[in-house]
Amino acid sequence: MTTTTWLDDVFSTKKPVIAMLHLSALPGDPGYDTAAGIGAIVDRAKAELDALQTGGVDGVMISNEFSLPYLTKTEPITAITMARIIAELLPQMSVPYGVNVLWDGRASIDLAVATGAKWVREIFTGVYASDFGLWNTNVGEVARYRHRIGGQDVKLLFNIVPESAQYLADRSLKSIAETTVFATKPDALCVSGLTAGAPTDTQSLRIVKDAAGSVPVFVNTGVRASNAGEQLAIADGAVVGTAFKEGGVFENRADLARVQELMGAVRDFRATL
Repeated sequence: MTTTTWLDDVFSTKKPVIAMLHLSALPGDPGYDTAAGIGAIVDRAKAELDALQTGGVDGVMISNEFSLPYLTKTEPITAITMARIIAELLPQMSVPYGVNVLWDGRASIDLAVATGAKWVREIFTGVYASDFGLWNTNVGEVARYRHRIGGQDVKLLFNIVPESAQYLADRSLKSIAETTVFATKPDALCVSGLTAGAPTDTQSLRIVKDAAGSVPVFVNTGVRASNAGEQLAIADGAVVGTAFKEGGVFENRADLARVQELMGAVRDFRATL
């Protein structure tokens, strides 16, 4: 039996589903709407949060998903603006929440500590050739930084199959998962497809789950109502973004009916456990 104590403590349910709350482009991003301003970002975020929570998700992860193209070291304005937006969302928040400042582990931890988020998700280990250039990490530095700023209770979700990138070393996924667990002490591992919304390969998910021991494993992309049971039969939880949106389109807003449909499938699966 898989031990998922911290998941039980945070979510109080089996196989939790974390919904992505994708913020519109922020100040400093090429796509930022200067005419509409931050108020429009807040209004959209509030509407989407309402759809996600009403639809029955178990948690929410707030990210700057539309800050394309991403930086591996973000500018201060990004996390600062996200903190302001989260402060406006908190009175409405009824589920546990985490944050993700793409693709910057330290900024994600800063934001979590500042806003009371329970977890962050990031690329904390490995060296990659990516669409955003050569991408290096320093997990030892990040771990010490978290300790230094009082973030010991912030759980770290390691994405070990990054989107839009390939591990530079010639290593198997099994080997990467085993050494990540042994040497870097993640709180959970996330397994992704090629891009946001792309299906996660079931074989890859199983390889990571078998190698992770007692560390929880999340399926990080591509979960839909039609495959939720299959994916959650392997994974300890799921992170869902695109499937909750109108028409299943990444750029669109969260759609209550789609949230209810997928979460209904998840509840049906949980009833079999």
